[in-house]
Amino acid sequence: MASSLTKAAAGDTGGKTFFGHPRGLATLFMTEMWERFSFYGMRALLVLYLTAQVTDGGLAMKAATATALYSVYNATVYLLALPGGWFGDRVWGPRKTVAIAGGIIMTGHFLLAVPFEASFFVGLVFIAVGSGLLKSNISTMVGHLYDGPNDPRRDGGFTIFYMGINIGAFLAPLTIGTVGQQVNWHLGFAMAGVGMALGLAQFLLGTRHLSAKSDLVPSPLSAEERAVAIRKTLVGAAVATVFYGGLALAGAFSIDWVLWPMSIAGIALPGLYFTRIRRDKDVTPDERKKMTGYIWFFVAAALFWMIFDQSGSTMTVFAKENTATTLLGFDFPESWFQSLNPLYVMAFAPVLAALWVKLGRRNPSTTVKFGLGLTGIGLSFGLMMVAMAVASGGEKVTPLWLASVYLIQTLAELCLSPVGLSVSTKLAPEKYGSQVMGLWFLAVTAGNCLAAVSQLVFGEDAVGSTVYFGSIGALATVAGLAFLLMRKRVIRLMGDVH
Repeated sequence: MASSLTKAAAGDTGGKTFFGHPRGLATLFMTEMWERFSFYGMRALLVLYLTAQVTDGGLAMKAATATALYSVYNATVYLLALPGGWFGDRVWGPRKTVAIAGGIIMTGHFLLAVPFEASFFVGLVFIAVGSGLLKSNISTMVGHLYDGPNDPRRDGGFTIFYMGINIGAFLAPLTIGTVGQQVNWHLGFAMAGVGMALGLAQFLLGTRHLSAKSDLVPSPLSAEERAVAIRKTLVGAAVATVFYGGLALAGAFSIDWVLWPMSIAGIALPGLYFTRIRRDKDVTPDERKKMTGYIWFFVAAALFWMIFDQSGSTMTVFAKENTATTLLGFDFPESWFQSLNPLYVMAFAPVLAALWVKLGRRNPSTTVKFGLGLTGIGLSFGLMMVAMAVASGGEKVTPLWLASVYLIQTLAELCLSPVGLSVSTKLAPEKYGSQVMGLWFLAVTAGNCLAAVSQLVFGEDAVGSTVYFGSIGALATVAGLAFLLMRKRVIRLMGDVH
């Protein structure tokens, strides 16, 4: 990336820039790229490794359990972004939090590389905790590079930063996926650890280019608050240890004792949060009405992520069992399919962004974009149902089926996801501005927990079947059409927000 550094534009200070942006953006870009490389590489292998036979080096887990575990794990990563942001704001500051997070993630990936089942699951916990700590704080540090929210370079800086996410996500399955599937699973996981090590080294070497704001703890805990937080954490850990330790000693423990409680909690938590906000006496009637409108967006987003994040679970199982991995005479591993979404994002995001600008006043409203996104993701599973029906005779289908499904899902994502954070900031009550931003991440958590519940309920024989894809796709499609039909009511609830 050093070759991308150019002389500062006239009027800028601080020497060299990164594509006209503060030089610290290069540090954060590379750190995020390598972190996403490690995470998406691990994720590309996860379900394949869990379901592979013991003779092939895997854990021989049933597909329904493996896909539910994947969904709960994905949900946990986004759930932990909330306490991760809290640590950055109140304990360590963003820069220190990201540095610690990088070390935790790297350790987790190397634990996956150890060929012992216990080490593998401990490694997953490390990666989830580290990802939660890093996710919120590294984005905050990008914002610190600019002179307030009105800096004209700010949006462009975040665009470049998010391009790093997609580059890492695109390259990971092609490299880590190939090594993991064709050489050795644990060597693939080790490659993810090396990727995070490179990201951490980049961060530590380039930290001098970051803003001094990133060193500060915005709202440090008092001694009393710190004691209360430690006490609550220890009590929670003790309760969980006693409960699960008792199950283990009684010989009654199974993975379901983890999947079901976490899935239910991930669905219930947003409901409790919305209830708390709406009952707060400091929230005005107008703000309460807007939050009612926001619930519509939240539910639509949760249903969207319920399907979208199955790219690494049920769709990967379909790729493994029902899809030919040869195209035009070229053989490739199933994990490569997970590179399609970031490739499509990089190809089509600029096109759609230009289209919205060109449409001007005819640009679809936020409600229309959400409705289209949810309807589109539902239709993608409708196409999966057809693909599954075609493969039901035992013949493996062409990879163009999955390529088409990923294309539809990406276009749906580009309609819904970019405006999600924006509508969160616009509809949030003044008292809960930052916390409603966290609620947006909880939509991902709730969606993945809904996916886990559906996979557990359908069971081994039905997960990934035509009935499974068709019923979930129909649910999302009907919900998307209902959202479009009810958009005027939602708009009224939004009040003066457009």
